[in-house]
Amino acid sequence: MSDAISPVSPTSASSNSAQVNSPARVLIASLVGTTIEFFDFYVYATAAVLVFPTLFFPNNDPTTALLASFATFSIAFFARPLGAVVFGHFGDRIGRKTTLVAALLTMGISTVIIGLLPSYGSIGVVAPLLLALCRFGQGFGLGGEWGGAVLLATENAPEGKRSWYGMFPQLGAPVGLFLSSGVFWLLLQVISQDALLSWGWRVPFIASIVLIVIGLWVRLSITETPAFQKAIDKHERVAVPVAELFRKHKRSLFLGTFVALATFVLFYIGSAYLLSYNVKVLKIPFLDALEIQIVGSVAFGIFIPAAGRLAERFGRREVLILTTVVIGIFSFFLPGLMAGGEGGIVVFAIVAMALMGMTYGLIGTALAAPFPTAVRYTGSSITFNLAGIFGASLAPYIATWLQTNYGMLYVGYYLGLAAVITLISILASGRDEV
Repeated sequence: MSDAISPVSPTSASSNSAQVNSPARVLIASLVGTTIEFFDFYVYATAAVLVFPTLFFPNNDPTTALLASFATFSIAFFARPLGAVVFGHFGDRIGRKTTLVAALLTMGISTVIIGLLPSYGSIGVVAPLLLALCRFGQGFGLGGEWGGAVLLATENAPEGKRSWYGMFPQLGAPVGLFLSSGVFWLLLQVISQDALLSWGWRVPFIASIVLIVIGLWVRLSITETPAFQKAIDKHERVAVPVAELFRKHKRSLFLGTFVALATFVLFYIGSAYLLSYNVKVLKIPFLDALEIQIVGSVAFGIFIPAAGRLAERFGRREVLILTTVVIGIFSFFLPGLMAGGEGGIVVFAIVAMALMGMTYGLIGTALAAPFPTAVRYTGSSITFNLAGIFGASLAPYIATWLQTNYGMLYVGYYLGLAAVITLISILASGRDEV
């Protein structure tokens, strides 16, 4: 069904978009937003390992408390598809800019509230329930953020530069990981571990309000993307994007979900799970464990632009295939590296995050590619967030459970299986679908 609503002056609006949205402004707006969103998201992931098991899930068995904390961590991933549907609907109906502002506010407010929550010791079981509700809000907001940020970049990209432009919002993930780990590392430089558990953990959550204000200022300074403005001018918008999506694009949704599977499994094994393994199993001090995560985030960030350049030269599909094969090979080395002491852990973190950069840098553009403009926000967002459910939501939980019950070898099998499924999905997708 075509849209019956058109702007008062579509031609002038389109012209204004072209004049105002300079490449630098577009790329900064897409990067700043995702950096803030992922900072908020990873601050929670770090606290889920270091703080929440003690404050919100007190239990005589530390492993049970950690698993409970990881269970609330997973809630956000189940909220993300719902956020993708809601924000995607408005992103495909009203526009990318307005929807991105709303997503940023939803994520940001949820994060700040977490920093104000009382602990289990103060209000009992209500505390983890409120934490779970805020975590749902984080996931709901991020479900709408990611797809819009990718489209903000790629729909403004010149011909032949889509993979390069689509890489910029992906940089928000390593930058957010670096900043979130860095904030906790800095806190532990100036306060004790007891103070961190008492009040210091709240600082990153509450301080994120500064980043939110910056993100809103940048987002409000841009205009609509040329591709969406063109859809308005040609009356190509659809009344219910999600219905159109499931009616005509089910294959792209299914394949895209599993194209991104290995990306998510690798990342959350190499970040949230690795942090918990270092602190809880290897008894590496908090500061050292955070430093390893910071080093990994640097490798992650370096290889995202490398992936963008390689994709422009050799093809996005080809780079994704090669990277997925290497992830599968790497899974066989996982048990040895994880058992190799702190040196082996550092090598694992660097290699895992470098491979993550190679796949994550391209996955945004790849997941948006098969969908037409009228349903692209909804389609790319739902695909990405369904992949998050299957690949990321339970990855720290599954890896911890496998390692505890069967040993580290099975964590390697888990990553290897994800790589095989992803490779099959990429090969099953046409050249225009990835």
